[in-house]
Amino acid sequence: MNASTSPGPAGLTSSDAAQFAAERFDVDVAEHRDLGSNEDQNLLLTAGDGRRLLLKVSHPGIPLEALEAQNAVLAHLRTAPGDGPVPTVPAAHVSVAGREVEEVELDSGARVRMRLLDFLPGSPPVGARRLAAGLPSQLGAAAGAMSSALRDFAHPGLPADGYWDLRGARLVLDQAAPRLGAPERDRLEAVLGAAEVRLAPVRDGLRVQAIHGDLTVDNVVVDGDGRIAGVIDFGDVGHGWTVAEIAVCACALLQYDGDALHDALDAIAAFDRVAPLTEAEVVAVWPLVVQRAVVLAAAGEQVLAADPDNDYARARRPLEARMLERATLWALDEAELLVRHALGRIPGPGSVELTPMIAGLAGAPEVDLSVTAPAYDGGAWRDPSTLRRALAAARQGHGGAVTRFGEALLLPEAAGAAPPRSVLTGRALAVDPGTVVTAPADGVILSTPDGGVSLSIDGGGAVHLRGVDATVPVGTRVARGALVARASDAGDGVAAVLVWQCMLPHLAPPALVAPGHEDAWLTLCPDPAALVGRDPTAASSRGTGPSPRTAADLLAARDRAFARVQEHYYAAPPQIERGWRHHLIDTAGRGYLDMINNVAILGHGEPRLADAVGAQLRRLNTNSRFHYHAVVELSEALAARAPDGLDAVLLVNSGSEAVDLAIRIARAATGRTDVLALTEAYHGWTVGADAISTSLGDNPGALATRPDWVHLLDAPNTYRGIHRGAEGHRYLEDALGRIEALDTAGVALAGFVSEPIFGNGGGILLPDGYLAGVWEAVRARGGICVSDEVQVSYGRLGEHFWGFEQQGVVPDVIAVAKAMGNGHPLGAVITTRAIAEAFAAEGSFFSSAGGSPVGCVVGATVLRVLEQDRLQDNARDVGASLADGLRALAARHPALGAVHGMGLYLGVEVVDGGPDHPDPSAATEICEALLDEGVIVQPTGDHKNVLKIKPPLTIDAAAVDRFLTALGRVMVLREARAAL
Repeated sequence: MNASTSPGPAGLTSSDAAQFAAERFDVDVAEHRDLGSNEDQNLLLTAGDGRRLLLKVSHPGIPLEALEAQNAVLAHLRTAPGDGPVPTVPAAHVSVAGREVEEVELDSGARVRMRLLDFLPGSPPVGARRLAAGLPSQLGAAAGAMSSALRDFAHPGLPADGYWDLRGARLVLDQAAPRLGAPERDRLEAVLGAAEVRLAPVRDGLRVQAIHGDLTVDNVVVDGDGRIAGVIDFGDVGHGWTVAEIAVCACALLQYDGDALHDALDAIAAFDRVAPLTEAEVVAVWPLVVQRAVVLAAAGEQVLAADPDNDYARARRPLEARMLERATLWALDEAELLVRHALGRIPGPGSVELTPMIAGLAGAPEVDLSVTAPAYDGGAWRDPSTLRRALAAARQGHGGAVTRFGEALLLPEAAGAAPPRSVLTGRALAVDPGTVVTAPADGVILSTPDGGVSLSIDGGGAVHLRGVDATVPVGTRVARGALVARASDAGDGVAAVLVWQCMLPHLAPPALVAPGHEDAWLTLCPDPAALVGRDPTAASSRGTGPSPRTAADLLAARDRAFARVQEHYYAAPPQIERGWRHHLIDTAGRGYLDMINNVAILGHGEPRLADAVGAQLRRLNTNSRFHYHAVVELSEALAARAPDGLDAVLLVNSGSEAVDLAIRIARAATGRTDVLALTEAYHGWTVGADAISTSLGDNPGALATRPDWVHLLDAPNTYRGIHRGAEGHRYLEDALGRIEALDTAGVALAGFVSEPIFGNGGGILLPDGYLAGVWEAVRARGGICVSDEVQVSYGRLGEHFWGFEQQGVVPDVIAVAKAMGNGHPLGAVITTRAIAEAFAAEGSFFSSAGGSPVGCVVGATVLRVLEQDRLQDNARDVGASLADGLRALAARHPALGAVHGMGLYLGVEVVDGGPDHPDPSAATEICEALLDEGVIVQPTGDHKNVLKIKPPLTIDAAAVDRFLTALGRVMVLREARAAL
């Protein structure tokens, strides 16, 4: 098992290195394996007695004194007491000559140094895309324990100012600057400059000591329970700021999927519990996170500019860019506030009683501006003036209006990719322009930004207002009740004012923050109710939208009351309470691009549909045994859309019922019971529809549990099936042979039920002529051909309204639903008059809600809006652009295989090497990562490895670009981690 003989430092092969280890360290090497490294050469040695050891052959540029210092650190950590349990570190072994570092001269004349260390058991979580719960806190605690243990460590070989020492961040950027493009150089300069300004007042007070310098996920191993079992790399040990230890760790956490900012705060808090940070270090920690991100970005770009073929540096760049992006999401005041909250470094509430700053609001109405507020209906949330109009409307007749505390607003930014700053840290008010604003207590004017004033309160805390004109200058001492500002006049007769508090007067939180840290902001920015004359203990409290429960609490309640067999998307799904066109919006005001909702073909929140349904519900809703206009209107519209001769319509409530009814009709019309179907298909949940459903993704035991009246043909899957590509025509030959075999067995078919395109398989098109040939054979034997159009009809394919049109055939029976009701429970069976009459011979058919006035109004309105908005044309044009973009991504990313489908019914294979290696784990990970990017996609198919892409037909070019950008970003990040 000598897995590698490729040369390492100075051309040393792994075989030669193992031989030197045997000679210099007296190790009986039974096996050796090269573990790879960025600079050094690491070999895993297995001795004859079973011991596992690590031979480290160092890069020639590393001086002997530095290696000796590393060994000294290892020895110190193995024995030194600290303020917490120090993680296990490897011991250095002594050579035959009594040295811990051996120097070897090679045949080339080059000299290399090697050390033999223990090989720590455990698995490195390298390549992880989403960290296990608790691991960030473990890393922070490990860094704290190590920092504590190294506090008094000294060694002459310890580097005093290494390249990665954050005290020299400016030097790294200056060295890299000549190789950076002007935009990147200016951007990094601005970010680093802001961090340096923040550090300047505390820089000289930061402690300096020996630090590990790179305690990240890459440099630990974990045990089977996910606990850190040891630290394995000390190549960056040196002198540095104590706080830099945790800043480096926190910055590295920002590269992973999930809530990386929470993870970083958790790590900092865990470090502080073990090795408490000084006040100066609390101020410095996030600016140093930012500095580390700048250093990584600058160094990475510099390496690539000098060596474009450096694969390691190229793989690191997307991850480094993500760290910098996330490190700068918060303003530095905002970041420090969140750090202080995570550490529990927040002062208690002051004892000063605050008086109202604006009079007359004690009885003002409290306006609902949560995501579910009616003010946003009909897409009004896309208009920036909506909030102002809603506040103005609420104050009519009352003199003022007040929002709920901490409300998550729905802003136009919800349509973008990034989580919007949607959560109020205080309240918004609507008052008359010119309304007097007075000081709530004695204090000092801190600042008067344009359209605002900030006031420090004697006894603690500060008050901030925006939407006002200050009347006193900065630095003015004011008494309780003194005039400090007047509400601004925007010219529309209403002044919208934001007011919020902060427990720390020297730090200014924003008026709006991104969702995800609500508990922190509740503590940092208490309810300013008293400032507007309201009782902060009143029940109205904090804005919560439609439910006082959190999304997690509601999910737990769902699992208790709603049978869990009715699964939900995602392990931790967002709580979606509003939709508009191809956007879904959660209760925190974040928007998601809906790429899977083929039910809502018109998009979400369509006002014409809502208005029609509301009007009909106010008039009448009953069942189809009564005589009314709507059932005739819908039936005529469906018959007009169907091919000539299919003019009899039966209305039901779902696709499952439509397929089940189609089977009953085929049996009644033929007097037979046996049905032909395809593998890899899903048709519904009723007894009949489930009987012909064979998707292993929905029912792993499907093929072994079909009733004896169901007969199956192999799915004509030209990508992964037995006949691929140009050989796809052979599926028809196989099908005809199977039908002939059924003849021989005496089976008389009632009919054949299939989708015209493999919806459940991600939109795989059937081979040309397949349905024509099979249907001809079935009809020749007296059977009926049923096209299950539940997923692929209503113009979704772009070129065709019905899926069967793609195959150039006409069925005997159409089963349709989903898009037909745009989310309302509505389905239909369309067939010939003769077949319908044959079914009627068995007795009458009745569906209590199928064909109700409301259902029929829904169905007729959907067809009308489809036509008015030319959504089928949009499916054709935007779908073609989307498919081209997906194919371009697949060409760049090997894990993306074939792109199936047409129009806006598409599927992307996720594979590990080709069609025979579907990768469901990767597909799930991609979907979870896309959720972080604000895009909803789910896997489908027998292997759950196909990304199903079937958005509302309202999707536009901007949304397609957003989706492709998100998917490309996810794939780049995945490949970056895999390459390391």
